[in-house]
Amino acid sequence: MQFGENVRLAISGLGDHKFRSFLTMLGIIFGVASVIAMLSIGEGAKREAIAKYQDLGVNNIIVREKKLSDSELEEVRAKFSQGLSIQDANVIKEIVPGVNRVATQAEINTEIKYADKSIKSTIIGISPDFLHMMNLRIDQGEFISEQHYNNKLKVCVLGAGVAYGLFQKENPIGQMVKIEDQWLEVIGILESKTLFTETVGELAARDLNADVYVPLSTFLNRFTRENELASEIQQITVQIENSSRLLEASKLIDEIIKRHHFNNNDYGIVIPYELLKQEEKEREIFNILLGAIAAISLLVGGIGIMNIMLATVMERTREIGIRRAIGAKKIDIMSQFVTEAVAISITGGIIGVLLGVTLSLTVTLFTDISTYIRPYSIFIAFAFSVIVGISFGYLPAKNAANLKPVDSIRYE
Repeated sequence: MQFGENVRLAISGLGDHKFRSFLTMLGIIFGVASVIAMLSIGEGAKREAIAKYQDLGVNNIIVREKKLSDSELEEVRAKFSQGLSIQDANVIKEIVPGVNRVATQAEINTEIKYADKSIKSTIIGISPDFLHMMNLRIDQGEFISEQHYNNKLKVCVLGAGVAYGLFQKENPIGQMVKIEDQWLEVIGILESKTLFTETVGELAARDLNADVYVPLSTFLNRFTRENELASEIQQITVQIENSSRLLEASKLIDEIIKRHHFNNNDYGIVIPYELLKQEEKEREIFNILLGAIAAISLLVGGIGIMNIMLATVMERTREIGIRRAIGAKKIDIMSQFVTEAVAISITGGIIGVLLGVTLSLTVTLFTDISTYIRPYSIFIAFAFSVIVGISFGYLPAKNAANLKPVDSIRYE
């Protein structure tokens, strides 16, 4: 029997029992859709995590002031540690080999005002190297330069959320905003960033779109510290030329700061690259688990195909006997029923792919969960559905092929 004839008979068989065929396909449909949806959710979560650490700079080492209570802060100061300082940053740049850049930053949480509007924001004083070390992009205007820093100019760059909240459709560039009792000129607007909603090491969770950047020299000269005992700066970011030397450099940085701070534990060190590798490994395991759970639906669908095909063989025993009697070989009977099983799984797989893609897009559209559909997930899900059809259709097909023609013709 020719392959084309097998396909025609398979389609005819599906058409004769439409509802039963559809019920048989449901396991395959939901299995394929689940695999695609689950893998797209896992991939979306992985990409969000990678983007988060890239915002911190994968070749960076971040030294961050620890959050201490007032009593703990007094105790540390009594032990001669003045906290993180620009001097710490300068020493790191001089001593640690392979350092490309060092950026320092200080922060306060306060309100920024324009006209009758005000927004709570994190004001960050930075050195000029900051832009080159972090994943920041300018949407309008310019970023803080060496000239702004050296001349202690009263300028600022607004996060996208702050710019929209204060100015909405008005052009912010060149406008004056008020921070505490200081008036600063807006020279730039940053592109919108994904919300930094998790705490990484000593890094506090915050909305990156609510940040406002000013020259560190202006910050230290114009703004008061939130606490008199607070460090001069809150963070030092060190960019290393070679990522393979990050751990070695971080140990040396730790020794330098520990000596400067008289062994006081008032700082923390975060290595985004190491966190990123750990996150990627965890996400890969997570994706495998999601895929495995979803694949169970495909196995259930395969069992459904086997069950229906066994019933079909019983129903068509007399037909099988007649075909064998007029010359059909065992391989012809077997290929006919395997083709029917594969036709069910392929049809269910196509519908499942469409449903899985639709589910993924719907999740992204109506929830805060990001999804990303990779072509390989569609290929894996569809290929697995075909393999399930062949595997679970083989036994019923073999049983059909092994039926004796004489007994089959007499079967009622």
